[in-house]
Amino acid sequence: MPIIFAAMSKPKIWLSSPHMGGAEIRYVQEAFDTNWISPVGPHITAFEQALGAYTQVPHVAALSSGTAAIHLALILLGVGVGDEVLCQSFTFSGTCNPVRYQGATPVFIDSEPGTWNMDPVALAEAIEHRKKVTGRYPKAIIPVHLYGMPARMQEILDIARHFAIPVIEDAAEALGSTYHGKPCGSLGDFGILSFNGNKIITTSGGGALLSHHADWIDKARFLATQAREAAPHYEHKEIGYNYRLSNISAGIGRGQLEVLEERVQRRRAIFEFYRQHLGAHTAFQFLPEPDGLTANRWLTTVLIDPEKSKGADRERIRLALEAENIESRPLWKPMHLQPVFQSFPHYGRPVSAQLFRDGLCLPSGTQMSGNDLQRVVDLVLHMVT
Repeated sequence: MPIIFAAMSKPKIWLSSPHMGGAEIRYVQEAFDTNWISPVGPHITAFEQALGAYTQVPHVAALSSGTAAIHLALILLGVGVGDEVLCQSFTFSGTCNPVRYQGATPVFIDSEPGTWNMDPVALAEAIEHRKKVTGRYPKAIIPVHLYGMPARMQEILDIARHFAIPVIEDAAEALGSTYHGKPCGSLGDFGILSFNGNKIITTSGGGALLSHHADWIDKARFLATQAREAAPHYEHKEIGYNYRLSNISAGIGRGQLEVLEERVQRRRAIFEFYRQHLGAHTAFQFLPEPDGLTANRWLTTVLIDPEKSKGADRERIRLALEAENIESRPLWKPMHLQPVFQSFPHYGRPVSAQLFRDGLCLPSGTQMSGNDLQRVVDLVLHMVT
């Protein structure tokens, strides 16, 4: 009991906590003052316009989550029962759960080591093999910019165009990242953003669907508001969803978006601090940015070699941090290894399984002080030296 008490008495360091910029409360108060509390209102329009300007995508629908955005994109592409969708395996389940909502089959593509994202070689092999197995091509491809690191989008897009398969670009973790100067979320047929509480900016919970096609986003807004027809009574000809973002949440998002560049620079500075202080030790490996790619470094991730760290593997270090009231987290467990998805097809080398085994997300919140960062570094180095 004394050990637990001593650990819990130390200040908590969170993995990635929300960080308000100051203007959010003004926008929220404005929503209260004008009684725009429902999922309609001026903040939603203003937030969508600001997101469009930042991402260079003119048509944006602000929604209740990134998962909702993926679900609507699949609906708009006509994905249904019996179809297949190519999904990155190394991701959060919200990327591929909507495939099952539609009764479709996820086909998982493993990672390549340069970005930890979808392997274009395995993607091409999977498309050709699925055509032989099923007699038709998959209906969509969902690459992910994991931890803010852009995927190899040009190769993926070239393959997608060759086979005429639409791309849903999951940039939920990558707002503020760029691929050869282009904002992540602007490259696919659809772009997906998330504003969950742990993301680089937050609306407490929320997301967005982006597209260069106005008709798709218009239809997404229609479906997201229960597919209500233009009539004085409630008239419905299609199944709809309660997926629209509230005006209050959009107000928070407006304030957050105003400080996004500051948040990106701070996350990148946190990554550099960890890389400089831990990277000199041979036990630790950090993911560099390939040429032309700029990551927002939403979370700083590190691979730990237990053979070079006195046996201190990812889990031992995670538990040691937890004992000191410091939150960290293993890298995502690949979807093809999850019990709910393990019966579905998987293509590629076992890169993601190795990343899950050896990888750890270090605390990366922009509210962390220099003392917080040093506290994490000192503990981790103590474990391996």
